[in-house]
Amino acid sequence: MEGVYSELHSVVAEVGVPVSVSHFDLHEEMLWVGSHGGHATSFFGPTLERYSSFQVNGSDDIRQIQSLENGILFLTKNNLKYMARGGLIIFDYLLDESEDMHSLLLTDSSTLLIGGLQNHILEIDLNTVQETQKYAVETPGVTIMRQTNRFFFCGHTSGKVSLRDLRTFKVEHEFDAFSGSLSDFDVHGNLLATCGFSSRLTGLACDRFLKVYDLRMMRAITPLQVHVDPAFLRFIPTYTSRLAIISQSGQCQFCEPTGLANPADIFHVNPVGPLLMTFDVSASKQALAFGDSEGCVHLWTDSPEPSFNPYSRETEFALPCLVDSLPPLDWSQDLLPLSLIPVPLTADTLLSDWPAANSAPAPRRAPPVDAEILRTMKKVGFIGYAPNPRTRLRNQIPYRLKESDSEFDSFSQVTESPIGREEEPHLHMVSKKYRKVTIKYSKLGLEDFDFKHYNKTLFAGLEPHIPNAYCNCMIQVLYFLEPVRCLIQNHLCQKEFCLACELGFLFHMLDLSRGDPCQGSNFLRAFRTIPEASALGLILADSDEASGKGNLARLIQRWNRFILTQLHQDLQELEVPQAYRGTGGSSFCSSGDSVIGQLFSCEMENCSLCRCGSETVRASSTLLFTLSYPEDKTGKNCDFAQVLKRSICLEQNTQAWCDNCEKYQPTIQTRNIRHLPDILVINCEVNSLKEADFWRMQAEVAFKMAIKKHSGEISKNKEFALADWKELGSPEGMLMCPSIEELKNVWLPFSIQMKMTKNKGLDVCNWTDGDEMQWGPARAEEEHGVFVYDLMATVVHILDSRTGGSLVAHIKVGETYHQRKEVSEGVTHQQWYLFNDFLIEPIDKHEAVQFDMNWKVPAILYYIKRNLNSKYNLNIKNPIEANVLLAEASLARKQRKTHTTFIPLMLNEMPQVGDLVGLDAEFVTLNEEEAELRSDGTKSTIKPSQMSVARITCVRGQGPNEGIPFIDDYISTQEQVVDYLTQYSGIKPGDLDAKISSKHLTTLKSTYLKLRFLIDIGVKFVGHGLQKDFRVINLMVPKDQVLDTVYLFHMPRKRMISLRFLAWYFLGPKLFHLCFP
Repeated sequence: MEGVYSELHSVVAEVGVPVSVSHFDLHEEMLWVGSHGGHATSFFGPTLERYSSFQVNGSDDIRQIQSLENGILFLTKNNLKYMARGGLIIFDYLLDESEDMHSLLLTDSSTLLIGGLQNHILEIDLNTVQETQKYAVETPGVTIMRQTNRFFFCGHTSGKVSLRDLRTFKVEHEFDAFSGSLSDFDVHGNLLATCGFSSRLTGLACDRFLKVYDLRMMRAITPLQVHVDPAFLRFIPTYTSRLAIISQSGQCQFCEPTGLANPADIFHVNPVGPLLMTFDVSASKQALAFGDSEGCVHLWTDSPEPSFNPYSRETEFALPCLVDSLPPLDWSQDLLPLSLIPVPLTADTLLSDWPAANSAPAPRRAPPVDAEILRTMKKVGFIGYAPNPRTRLRNQIPYRLKESDSEFDSFSQVTESPIGREEEPHLHMVSKKYRKVTIKYSKLGLEDFDFKHYNKTLFAGLEPHIPNAYCNCMIQVLYFLEPVRCLIQNHLCQKEFCLACELGFLFHMLDLSRGDPCQGSNFLRAFRTIPEASALGLILADSDEASGKGNLARLIQRWNRFILTQLHQDLQELEVPQAYRGTGGSSFCSSGDSVIGQLFSCEMENCSLCRCGSETVRASSTLLFTLSYPEDKTGKNCDFAQVLKRSICLEQNTQAWCDNCEKYQPTIQTRNIRHLPDILVINCEVNSLKEADFWRMQAEVAFKMAIKKHSGEISKNKEFALADWKELGSPEGMLMCPSIEELKNVWLPFSIQMKMTKNKGLDVCNWTDGDEMQWGPARAEEEHGVFVYDLMATVVHILDSRTGGSLVAHIKVGETYHQRKEVSEGVTHQQWYLFNDFLIEPIDKHEAVQFDMNWKVPAILYYIKRNLNSKYNLNIKNPIEANVLLAEASLARKQRKTHTTFIPLMLNEMPQVGDLVGLDAEFVTLNEEEAELRSDGTKSTIKPSQMSVARITCVRGQGPNEGIPFIDDYISTQEQVVDYLTQYSGIKPGDLDAKISSKHLTTLKSTYLKLRFLIDIGVKFVGHGLQKDFRVINLMVPKDQVLDTVYLFHMPRKRMISLRFLAWYFLGPKLFHLCFP
């Protein structure tokens, strides 16, 4: 029966040594036991099979055990040890010898509180294994600690229980439970139950009254009298808040904390020793563990097959010994090695030694080499090298002896052409420029990688190796929206992780680049800190991103909605820049709204009509629309405009609350448009075969209609001369005749027309430049509410089962972007480009709307109002001012003025154009490098190490204070640091932590603004290896503003010279040893 416990197993942990503590593992089906001799033992499952056993401390007893995900924490008198479940030491933290610790409490996954008989409690950071806080305790002797979502509970040896604040650790309430001493207490819900000892004339006596407190009113309620001498107690809530009270003699009683104890609810544990020393309850409440003074452990359960945790992970076991369990030999196997049969040594001739006259050598024919090896093989002289395709086990070749030679020989299937070997079979249908691009790293990193091979334009690509760089294509789309680009670059706020600010910095780099790729590391760093991004599943793990486990199409559509919402929120409360006021003098946006809202937001009326006739209308807005496809499967022609109208003016039947009926009723919900956005954003939602088949079917219908239409036009003009045929295909010709290839897989129009009707309706139709309105276009928008939207960008998902696919964008780049890059006046052309990370290539406009659903699936569409840019003054004013270089406060709590290593600039020292500034930066490693060793012994970098800037120093290059730093900032980081590189950087653990650092600590954004101001003002930076420094800091610096000693003293076709050698050569041996001791 559930809730009735009985003994299931008993086992000896250590003979004759009392058990000091027991603990049920919170992650695996294991029970941990610690002894007075400092020995730890673990038992697996309800059968208590011994799993591991090892010595934790040589002299002191184990006082508390706490299980974590990767190991177990053991607390002794003055030592905290973290060990793996198999016994390997992860860390060993020694406390002061005067400490006498008794209890620990895990407040979160990386923070630990330790208390004991002294008058303070220590806070330990498990990541850095350092003491971060020391909280003073008014009443010394904290032997038991518990935690709820409201308080820390500390039980003292004096008999008191103190309730402390979760953040400040200050005492909020205190209960004086017992006059003698406290034995145990537990908390559940709003109840606190304690047991202990009272003072008598003869000394301390066990009190049979449990003191119970109500935490809502912070007062004691009726004490609970029990029939045993309580030494341990725990709440075991199943259907009610039951209490289990245990005495040291082995009696156990269950009772309700607010009721009367019943003597019939007592059962007896039969300890081998005279006393019970420890007691614990499993997380599932299905098992109880008792440890006695003779080293025995007793397991009591409420079922024959209990589980210790609701969701336990699998336990890893050591591999079994195979020496005594050899498998039987099967004589029917052709490949059975006869060497497995033990044969005694003999001088006689063996039966298998056939005479040479009766045998002939017949060597096995070598099997064909794998086609993948031949395809990827590189020859050095007459030796070929190729990576292992891992299709077979190492040094094992399966021989198919019974197959004929014709079936066995597969050399004819291998393409001997070098071109054929380069083409991977699964990518034949994917055009090469659409395939996922990767950076080939060498020992020089990126310096010898030819990005110009992939991008012959002056626009900047984005590097894909950064975590969560799947959004590169959407960053490019936002950049090539001229109003968005100008708005974001005019924005600057004080928020540390502001996506709008970081996107503005990235857009500035894209503006400065002349074809060199940029990276959005700072933007993606801020993106990873946004809680909403993690909640929406937008933060991908490295393993998922590398293997392509995530659905990229759904992911980028969620990212699209998230970034528009986030930018809208970041800009909503800020004053609109003057550059964003209309040419007619009217404000670009109303108060309380943002420019993003005005550009993307569509105002709507949502009407809910109940079957009782009651109608509810409420106003709302949305930043984008999601396509809703019709259910009809007949294959009839359905224009994109019809589907778009259906999606915008959505009508659906659903259950909703009706105020008139006062209950949920079937209602008809419709959506009417009140105001159309300037930029129409559409998520295609092609997430299943059903939607893909719809696109494929509509493209086939559109192709047949287009062939019929154009063939009819051509047949009417059969007598055209050759010059006339050329004119048909030219832009100047009145009749455009696209080729058949341009008409395939096309359903999406380049332009759509939207008209607001008088009865709050919306008309949508496909639009071509050859169509004519009934009214002139100049007054159509003003008087008739007619708008023409042109396709500006499409984001597509490239399907590739081997790499998980990729995301690319087709973007129509406008005139202003070409004018800035070409640096010439009069550039008026527009051009479609393909953006595939750092691959950028001009494409024909028909390619932007052609979707072969077998490998190219549409995800996001961007339509913009015609002549949108002409409505606004799109000037950019640099928001970074000179005051960013002035003195600022440090984030570090322990920072002193005596530790300052720099003198900030004064107003009369502000740098001017051409001034020299010495720069150096130090970095820490966030992720280690991933590399593989090739078969020829060379090393191939798969993924470089991810670095983060930790310290930036700038030195004056002129003036009375020449040579004195004016910036020496340590950059605070919240990300996990793998390697501080102390040998090279001088950064130590704790230097970047605001709680314990003594350095001048700032945010990355604060220091980034200082460097951006120096770059914008036109100073020249002097340093060694500045290219890498600027790359990790994520800055784009013009080449004429960099004096890098790496290249200054570099000879062609020679290696780079180190800073150490340059210092020795120019400074001489004496000064060199001062700089490099």
